[in-house]
Amino acid sequence: MVNDLFQKIVSLSKRRGFVFQSSEIYGGFGGAYDFGPLGVELKRNIKKAWWEEMTRGQENIVGLDAAILMTPKVWQASGHLTAGFADELVECKSCHKRFRIEEIKENKCPQCGGKLTKPRKFNLMMKTFIGPVEEKAAKAYLRPETCQGIYVNFENIVNSMRLKIPFGVAQIGKAFRNEINPKDFIYRTREFEQMEMQWFSQPKDAPKYFEYWKKERINWYLNLGIKKENLRVREVPAKERSHYAKRQIDIEYKFPFGWQEIEGVHNRGDFDLSNHSKYSGKDLQYFDEENKKKYFPYIIETSIGVDRSLFAFLADSYLEVKGGRTKTTKSSKETEALLKLHKSLAPIKVAVLPLVKNKPKLVKKAKDVYKTLKSHFVCQYDEVGSIGRRYRRQDEIGTLFCLTVDFDSLKQKDLTIRERDTMKQKRVKIKDLKETIDKILRIRYKA
Repeated sequence: MVNDLFQKIVSLSKRRGFVFQSSEIYGGFGGAYDFGPLGVELKRNIKKAWWEEMTRGQENIVGLDAAILMTPKVWQASGHLTAGFADELVECKSCHKRFRIEEIKENKCPQCGGKLTKPRKFNLMMKTFIGPVEEKAAKAYLRPETCQGIYVNFENIVNSMRLKIPFGVAQIGKAFRNEINPKDFIYRTREFEQMEMQWFSQPKDAPKYFEYWKKERINWYLNLGIKKENLRVREVPAKERSHYAKRQIDIEYKFPFGWQEIEGVHNRGDFDLSNHSKYSGKDLQYFDEENKKKYFPYIIETSIGVDRSLFAFLADSYLEVKGGRTKTTKSSKETEALLKLHKSLAPIKVAVLPLVKNKPKLVKKAKDVYKTLKSHFVCQYDEVGSIGRRYRRQDEIGTLFCLTVDFDSLKQKDLTIRERDTMKQKRVKIKDLKETIDKILRIRYKA
């Protein structure tokens, strides 16, 4: 069940350039979305925050960018070509649409009321063909997850970086799943982006690291402004776990349509490396120089969807202020929207606004300020509409600071700086702008 907030986020996303429906001018393409000018900045900031946390904030984690296309043998070894990576679905005998079992009521088609087939397993992997001939030998798959590229490069990474266990490998990249029923905006799609980290450890240490990474991942969301009451941890029972998991928890977020997984933490045991050793004939055991022993490391995985987290950050930061935040609000019954995004995530940090657009000297001064600051911050120049309306626009996209160039600026070489969260305004010398903004960011927007 979606609520009013869901519709507001979808509307805001299109209106302000965060997310567009893929192929919209042709009627749209199901389960795929395009990220607009602000959406791509927000995604970039989310990925940067995750990458810096993993590779800078944590110890002994390196990065990888593996190919989307890999030999089908990889997916055979990983279990994706078996029923282990499949949804149990029923098909309508009349309209031939397929549905998950949990979507069925009264044993009839939700679409047309027709009779249904018995449940069957349908693999979620997307097929493609390599080379000029579409034949069995040329069949390949778009990866359904990014982590397998890390496992098949385990030996390369250890040898090239001279790593010793415990260590981690982080990766951000696209993945694809043939979702039968994509839904809930960008929550469940057929093309999506993952941020995954695989932590390799001695088997005996895996439970300890599982608890460590569970705590660290929850703190990452809290440090980026997600409200504590909107996060919870669900221990996944054995019968619901992924085929590789010895233990699995879902970090869930309270989306506008209910509690749903935003990130998973899994103890994958030695399933992946032992299976790839078996199918490839390559010994992927780790040699412990201190103990002079070889073993398959256990893997603790953290896996987060970029698109899902973007949805969560939008929903969690969205506020409506009754009575408005600017003098242009005509009635106390009106509301103004505000995206109170964390400073690390806000797509636009600074907006430069000339008081009016029909005074060339004001416009020139404002554009000079914009040109000076844009090499230091992500900036936007805006001269369309009243100053109050422009403030409202910037609040709605989460801009941290609005700088207004007025007639006094021409004489005094200063301007008005307005903070998003406090709405406080003060005069600042133009030559001191960078230092002032840096200082406010450090003091008021600490993670």
